[in-house]
Amino acid sequence: MARRASFYVRYHAHMKKLRDIPHLEGVPVLVRAALNVPVAHGIVTNTFRLRSALPTIEYLREHRAKVILIGHIGDTGTETLLPVFEAMKEYIPDIRFCDAVTGTKVRQAVRELNPGDVLMLENLRRDTGEKKNDHAFALSLASIADVFVQDSFDVCHRSHASVIGIPAFLKSYAGLELELEINELAKARNPKHPALAIIGGAKFSTKEPVLHALIKKYDIVFVGGALANDFMKAKGQSVGTSLVSSTDSSTLSELTESKKIMLPKDYIVGPVGSERSTEHHGPVTAVLSNEAILDAGPVTSLELAQLVAQARIILWNGPLGNYEKGFTDATEGLARAIASSSAYSIVGGGDTIAAIEKLGLGDRISFISTGGGAMLDFLATGTLPGIEALR
Repeated sequence: MARRASFYVRYHAHMKKLRDIPHLEGVPVLVRAALNVPVAHGIVTNTFRLRSALPTIEYLREHRAKVILIGHIGDTGTETLLPVFEAMKEYIPDIRFCDAVTGTKVRQAVRELNPGDVLMLENLRRDTGEKKNDHAFALSLASIADVFVQDSFDVCHRSHASVIGIPAFLKSYAGLELELEINELAKARNPKHPALAIIGGAKFSTKEPVLHALIKKYDIVFVGGALANDFMKAKGQSVGTSLVSSTDSSTLSELTESKKIMLPKDYIVGPVGSERSTEHHGPVTAVLSNEAILDAGPVTSLELAQLVAQARIILWNGPLGNYEKGFTDATEGLARAIASSSAYSIVGGGDTIAAIEKLGLGDRISFISTGGGAMLDFLATGTLPGIEALR
């Protein structure tokens, strides 16, 4: 209890929050929001992050601030936030859009705002200064407002201009979503027992720090998805043509030897490019050289469901199979099991959230994080660059 309390105090004694802003009426407030949502054919396909941004926006509107939303979409710098703007109209019908990030057009759009109005600027990453944390770019963004509110937890692990640059020029506060993320993930860092962590997806390099942190605090850490392929390969087992990371087996040695690490017992496998009609089920030792692992198998799903039923807290990030290619059974089965359990559940990651949203289980999960990589980094270290910038 003392450790949990000190963790809470550490962040809340040194980080100013939205409700600490003394005066808001008529004040232009720059809000870094989580606007990076999936878009297909010009239409937003999942509005979870947009809905998560609403409490902070509505708080500012109720207090008559002039709200300026900034954010990014995609990674190339060529994408537009127009589809996000159109989707946000469902929640804020009178929201405005400016197709620029800085400059005369932006300043004019801000001048035209009335108290309670909301303006969304174009994709920050259209300017190369965003990712470079360019001093001049951060200053140009800061110059259009009097206050900065960081509410985009999903990018707080990035050292970008809109994350760590702007707070150097403006009084800065944590938004309601960011505050909630810190509170909830603090629970995951100090779990009640029995504690079960489930980490899936790919890219071992991004998961290694959190895995080392979790095996110190959790009773069982289940490793699934393409991440499990790296463990199998390190143990000398065949993974066929399955996706693996370019990781030296020695890097995995401590994790593979941990008795807390649990790997899938069986898999759904098939030839490369397999359609669902050609897949077959088999144990982990039966993956042929021309086959790829596509999903966790039924034995694994059953064992996971039993562990979920016994846990008091469940942490989950990442799918158990090739979710984007349609191999969703194990991931969706796990989502149903967690939703039906009495455990406190904390989940995050794009495909994980997609499964929960698809099944309509969001209201049966204790907390859904807007972050994927940010969630993992926070769990590993207890802080992020974007949080430190608000101190």
